[in-house]
Amino acid sequence: MAQVTVMIDGKAYRMACEEGQEGHLTDLASRFDQYVGHLKSQFGEIGDLRLTVMAGIMVTDELSEMNRKLDSLQEQVNSLQQHRDGAAENRAKTDELLVQTIGDLTLRLNGITEKLLSRPKPQAQPN
Repeated sequence: MAQVTVMIDGKAYRMACEEGQEGHLTDLASRFDQYVGHLKSQFGEIGDLRLTVMAGIMVTDELSEMNRKLDSLQEQVNSLQQHRDGAAENRAKTDELLVQTIGDLTLRLNGITEKLLSRPKPQAQPN
């Protein structure tokens, strides 16, 4: 396991993480430190534990909102996929009907052509 030291509210915390995740952990700690700093600027010195709990609740609230938005977007994607699938199915039915209609028309035209070709030719009348 890798070790990384992060700073939150001016205090150093040594943490373990998977190899290669040091930068990610440092970024997360930096973002969390911004929450703590924001709260500290609003409320002053209210105690480390209370400040940390408030920052944790803010982060959880934002995560909850993002999950709600993600769920909403997923519903939209599902709706669009269903609409696309329905449109594709309708297109396939329309194509099938068009092929059948063209086939029927071809048969009718062939029948008319056969009748015209099998009719006796009119005799030319003498002048």
